[in-house]
Order: sequence, then C-alpha cells, then structure tokens
Amino acid sequence: MWSHSKFRTVRAVALKTDMATKIIYFTVNGRPEQAEFPVDCPAQDVKDLFRSAAEAGPHDILKLYNPKGNIINISPRLEPNSPNSCYKLEVVAADCNSEPLGVELAVALGFDLSSMEKRLQGLEKKILIEAGETPAVVYEMKRQVESFREKLESVEHLSWLGLFKELSEGTQKPSPFYHKRTLRKTREECEHVREKFLQMSSLEVSEEVRQYLKTPTFDNWQWEDAEIMVLLQVMYTDLDFIATFNIEPEVLHQFLYEVYKRYNNIPFHNFKHCFCVTQMMYGLIWLTDLKSKIDSIDLLTMLTSAACHDLDHTGYNNAYQINARTELALRYNDISPLENHHCAVAFEILEKNENNIFRNLTTEQYKRIREGIIKCILATDMTRHNEILNKFKSILPVFDFSNKDHRDVLMMIMIKVSDISNEARPMDVAEPWLDCLLQEFYNQSDMEKLEGLPVTPFMDRDKVTKPSSQTGFIGFVLLPLFIELANLFPCLEQHIIDPVRKALDYYTEMEKALEREKLIRAQSDKAAAAKNKDTTPQNLQNPQKTADSLSEAGNALKPPTL
Repeated sequence: MWSHSKFRTVRAVALKTDMATKIIYFTVNGRPEQAEFPVDCPAQDVKDLFRSAAEAGPHDILKLYNPKGNIINISPRLEPNSPNSCYKLEVVAADCNSEPLGVELAVALGFDLSSMEKRLQGLEKKILIEAGETPAVVYEMKRQVESFREKLESVEHLSWLGLFKELSEGTQKPSPFYHKRTLRKTREECEHVREKFLQMSSLEVSEEVRQYLKTPTFDNWQWEDAEIMVLLQVMYTDLDFIATFNIEPEVLHQFLYEVYKRYNNIPFHNFKHCFCVTQMMYGLIWLTDLKSKIDSIDLLTMLTSAACHDLDHTGYNNAYQINARTELALRYNDISPLENHHCAVAFEILEKNENNIFRNLTTEQYKRIREGIIKCILATDMTRHNEILNKFKSILPVFDFSNKDHRDVLMMIMIKVSDISNEARPMDVAEPWLDCLLQEFYNQSDMEKLEGLPVTPFMDRDKVTKPSSQTGFIGFVLLPLFIELANLFPCLEQHIIDPVRKALDYYTEMEKALEREKLIRAQSDKAAAAKNKDTTPQNLQNPQKTADSLSEAGNALKPPTL
C-alpha cells in the first residue's frame, strides 16, 4: 500500500488555488507518481504530462492500465482514483537506440548539464566557506533557477523546447461516428498520421503488447491510427514475412500508409475495422498454430487480404449499389460490386513499386498470392455465405491441409470469421462497434427513403433495435460459422465460441427487457386514455347529443317571429 507522501507530483500547469483539479495516482516502473491537472485541461497537455512522468521520448507509445489490467484512455476525462487503486503507466513501444533525454538536451544546448551542476555546487560550497554564510544574491539566483525549473516541468512550456510536445499536433482523435467528417481523408490528415507513423516505426513494441496482439480480447479503441500502423507492422514482422519474402521496411511502411489512406471516414467500414479484422486473423493464425500447417505464402495472403478487404468502402452495401445503379454496380455487372472494388484498389496500391510488398517474389509466387487475395476478399460478400459455409462443411470430415482446394476454402472461412468477429471480443470492445454499424445502416436506409429505393429491412431505423439486429445475426449466421471452424480447431471453443454465446444471451435479455418496457408503456397509455375518458364531462362524450342540445338552446334564444 502506498502512502500519499511517497507519490511524486507532476502538474500540468501552474495551478490557481481556486481552480478545480483532478489528482490521478499511478506508477511508472513501480515508482509512485501523482498527476494534478485542471478538469478543463486540454487533452494533449494531459498526455504530455504523463509522457513527462514516464520520461518517454516524443514518439514513444504510452498506455495507461486500470487496476483490472484494462487499457484506459489518457485524457482529461480520467476518473480520479486513490493511492490504493493506482493506475499503471507503461511505455509499450520505445526507441531502444535513442540516447537518454539528458544526453539529447546536452547535445542540443552544447554543454553537459551534469558537469555544470557539479561545478555550481562546488562554487556554492566555496562561497559559503569564504563568506561564512550564503549571500542573499545566491538565494535570489536559486529562486530564479527553481522558477525556471518549474516552467520546464510545466507541460505548458514544453513545446518550445521540442522535448515532448509536437508542434504539428492536430485535433484530438475523432469520435468513431464520422458522419460530420468528409468521406475521403484530407491531405493534411493523411500527412499528419504518416509523419507520426514514420517517427514511431522504429520503436520496439513491448513483449506484453506483442502477446496481447495475438488474442481476440485486444481492445482497438485505445490506439490511434499511427499506432495501429505500428501494430500492423509488428504482425508482418512476427510472422517472419519481412525475412521470408524480403520485404524492405520502407516498402512495408509505404504500403501500410496507402492502405490507411484508402479507408474512408465512415462509421463502421473504416481503418479501425480494417485493423480489427487483420488483428483477428493474426490472432487466429497463432491460436490454431497455422504456421505449422500451411505455407508462409498462404499466411501472407490471408493477412494482406484482411488488411485490404474493405478498401474505399463508402458506407453503402451491395444492395444499395445495385438498386441505385451506381458506377460500381455498372462496372461489375451487379456481381459483388463492393468486393470487386476493394480488390481492385488493393492491386492498384500494389501496382506502384514503392508500395509493392510482393516485389521481391517470383512471378509464380505473385500469381499465387494475387489469386488467393481475390478469392479471400470476394468471399466476404455475405450473399455467398451459405455457399462457402456448405462447401467447408462438406470437406470437414476429410479435411487435408496438403490439399490446395481444402486450404483455399479454409482461407475463405478464416477471413469471413475475422470480418464478422466483433461479438467474439469483450463486450466493452464489441458494443461500440455495433453502435457504429447501426449508424452506418441507418445512414443507408435514410438515403434509400430519400431516393425512393427499396429500403433494406435490417437497416431501417424505424424497425430495427440494437438487440433485434444482433439476436438473429448471432444465432443464424455467426454461431453456425464459428462452430464449423471450431470443429476443425477445437481450441477455438473458449476463444471465440463462448464469448459469442454470452453475447447472444446478453442481447436476448436486452430484447426481452425492451419488449417488457414496450408492453408496460402500452398498458400505461391505455390506462391513461381510459382515465381521461372517465373524467370527460358526459355531454362531451356524446358529440351528437351535445350538438342537439346546443341547437335547442339556440332556438330558444331566437326572438319571436313577427
């Protein structure tokens, strides 16, 4: 248990006595720290404050863990805690080749700070011996130095030194709801992320994060786009693709950047979805020990297919494309227009030599990968779901990893599972994804109504609820698919089947609760209507009788006819 006195305090700004502040207790490498900042402190200043406490480099990746071990967002909205419920701050990716911060500063300033400090201490001691007491001027100098030190430690003043705060820092990470943003990423947005990624690309990601990346429980929400690109790079590295296929680092960087750039600002089918699908594919490869069962070239095909599977998605599905007679529907003759487009964009990226991670492969290897990527991406068209699943079920009893046809079907099943795997993740990761999906669905149905097109039933905001959208999908699509894959790899039962069953129970209960609430509301409305009827004056309950009475009264008031 830590006492308050053991915590070193780092502050975001010079705080006023009447300013409302938050105090966050945390540890860095076992060292107790406490951060104090105003409740309205800018988000970037809070991040810089924690970066300063961790003595991290300007491009290192930091993550904050709560007592349960979950990653939480470093932001002004952090929940205040106590010394007994410390958060843990970790540098999860650092530049192992960089020199200590003091050395960098000494080089930048042109002198060694530690030697200067020793020299000053010696001079102070000499003055004390000769003068008998410390002169007032020394106290004044110490006060000024201490004031300057406070300014250096204050995040508000770090930017001019260029130690922690990036002058090019843009707006904060956008909400997952992109409906107020432009569809295509702006040039400035892309360049900013590219710069950050290239600065981070040489970082050494911690072993803890590398292992976490191999699990279906990975939480994507606490990682920014540039950090996600670093994690994608880790996947290609840890599966030995860099060495096996002679992929140059700068080519991989450029490929990942182009992939990032070609995902649009839409609620669901965006770059974070691309990462989630790729990360699930990566996790499944490790969980099922596929490295020992199929060739590396097939694994490379699967991971790259996952990364490219929704490139340039505009947020409107194939049904809309066909009904609206869009350019894509016309180009691909109504046959999987979106999936064909995703494929075409992928190879458009790879066609440029500086992006082509396959450029050192033989012609035969490239042909095999291209064929595989096309098969995998086209398999994500849900209209082919039953066809592909039934084919897999038919070969399961005699499945042979040395049979190319069997492997091809397995690869299609693997990308299908990865593509719709959100419900296999923890609920606090999965449920925000459902909110994003429904937002995209509702956007499409609104557009269909506006344009007079057939409205896709499961996207209609007037008919679909959150639980109703999931219970049928999980029960009739997800579980049957996941169960068949688990029949080939029983180890997946606990990793993806059990969480999906829990998700089905969760949404079934939510649906029942909504039905009960609907019934109670209907009964309440009926009772209120009956009560209003009972309190209505008798003559108002019979309009005809009231009209007759008024007519008689009117006749009685008429003057006599002369």
